[in-house]
Amino acid sequence: MSKLKTRSSAAKRFKVTATGKILHKKAGMRHNLMKKSGSRKRRLSIPGVIKNVEEWHIKKMIPYKF
Repeated sequence: MSKLKTRSSAAKRFKVTATGKILHKKAGMRHNLMKKSGSRKRRLSIPGVIKNVEEWHIKKMIPYKF
């Protein structure tokens, strides 16, 4: 059987924790940061967890991180 290829775009965007959860960066921290409150910016800086519904899509894209 041939090897599976990792999608490099997905490998750069997602991180897998030791327990198997998939983390992603939240949107909204690129520009217009002056008008956003500090609490909102702190909340956006914390990585988000991918929902179980979307998990299998990402697992297919990055097969060797699991």
